[in-house]
Amino acid sequence: MPRRFLQRYMPKPDTLRRQRSLRFMAPLIADPGLWLLTRRSVANAFSVGLFCAMLPIPFQMVVAALGARLSRCNLALSVGLVWITNPLTMPLIFYFNYRVGTFLLGAPVRDAPSRISTRWIAEQMHDIMPPLLLGSLITAIFLAIVANVGIRLIWRWHVSHNWKRRRLNRRRRRARIESEFDD
Repeated sequence: MPRRFLQRYMPKPDTLRRQRSLRFMAPLIADPGLWLLTRRSVANAFSVGLFCAMLPIPFQMVVAALGARLSRCNLALSVGLVWITNPLTMPLIFYFNYRVGTFLLGAPVRDAPSRISTRWIAEQMHDIMPPLLLGSLITAIFLAIVANVGIRLIWRWHVSHNWKRRRLNRRRRRARIESEFDD
């Protein structure tokens, strides 16, 4: 199930390779090892993708693609998971990361004014960045570990569940065949 489910929603490497805008990434896209769907490659892809998603940096997708290349995990999943931090969720996620950082540093939480402006953010950046970076790094590491272990456990459970179901179906077929011979 995990493999078939993921294959249904993943883009095909040939389709991506033919797109003009991605030609510069052709060697990366052409590597078949980055498109495998194994327990290890999927678990590591979740780790890389969620780790990169929690970092308050530009070009998270590029960092995730490089991380997928270095860790030899599934490229599409790593890059796709970065979109957990999209323009709608980013303020909430980074505020949570900021709060984690202030808690760890023992720093006071800065109250936002009634109207947030870029000027206010620029003035507060000196005070906001250390807790935000620390909180983001801690959250990223925590999510990467939990995702990796969780995906491996879910995958293992699913495989053992399928084995048990097959064994039960085999026993039922044998029992049905034996009952037909007894009649």
